[in-house]
Amino acid sequence: MVNINTTSRFEIRPSIRVGETSDVYLQRTLTILRNEGVNPLVTTEFRPERGGVLCGVEEALLLLEEVLPDSGSEVWSLGEGESVGAGEVALRIKAPYSAYGLYETAMCGILSSCTAWATAARECVDAAGGTEGGIPIVATPARHVHPNSAAIVDYAAVQGGCISCSTIVGARLAGVTPEGDMPHALPLLLGDSVKAIQSFDRYLPQGVPRVALVDTFKDEAEDALNVAQALRDRLRGVRLDTPAERGGVSIELVREVRARLDLAGLRHVEIVVSGGFYPERIRKFAAAAPVDRFLVGTYIASAKPNSFTADIHEVDGRPIAKRGRIPGVTANPRLDRRI
Repeated sequence: MVNINTTSRFEIRPSIRVGETSDVYLQRTLTILRNEGVNPLVTTEFRPERGGVLCGVEEALLLLEEVLPDSGSEVWSLGEGESVGAGEVALRIKAPYSAYGLYETAMCGILSSCTAWATAARECVDAAGGTEGGIPIVATPARHVHPNSAAIVDYAAVQGGCISCSTIVGARLAGVTPEGDMPHALPLLLGDSVKAIQSFDRYLPQGVPRVALVDTFKDEAEDALNVAQALRDRLRGVRLDTPAERGGVSIELVREVRARLDLAGLRHVEIVVSGGFYPERIRKFAAAAPVDRFLVGTYIASAKPNSFTADIHEVDGRPIAKRGRIPGVTANPRLDRRI
């Protein structure tokens, strides 16, 4: 059996635990079964509609640890962050139905959303050259989802291969240090990009990389030189986030900024890009522009859920299934015993 050690990482909210987030027909089914005195040992298998990067297993396991009886239960699954094929059994539960039937909705939702987000992140990471030697990607999806989901989407993105994420709570859940430089609000309120990075440098801990946003007031190449000359060796990088109204970030712009920094003896200054990046665009930039880091938000946050289904395959050891499914336990040697 695998020690999942998830207790300190995820929190199962009371509304989930009491079943208020479940489809109401599950509540009604349990009421009927309880009154009928029916509570068989049931094997249920969860599988995704599409292949991808499996995520959400650890959170689902924590829920199961809280609700399953101490004995007589078995849970098998693939590991967090593993690849999963379309229709492959990713999670199998064998336990008294009344102990876990209510949570089918929650577990499907956890797995569907997290797997979709992790897979979208992996697509971006692969487009940038992969986790080994590729251009790093920082996940910034939080502003595109409800705040209650911010930590989970960030966590899923890191499971998908992003090196970090933008929220404190998401980074804590994923076990990484949050990353982020400055919003346009800072130079706008201080009136100048140089003043913004100088204040950033003056007041923030030295462990926070000095990265300046350079598209707020002036030509990006000019602003990059100005902030780099102001901070010199203390500047880690500049970020380009040119809006679509001004043509967006282009390969040519990145090349120009790099060339002007190099000519000024500022080769140590990295170039970070953000604003509407998705796999194909990342692939083009990675092949033709000297980018040191990508920030990706919308593509990860807007990933279509990878729908998981939960199907009963055994009742009290007797193979059974609804039409269209094969009765009996589905063989999958990749599963590990988790509970």
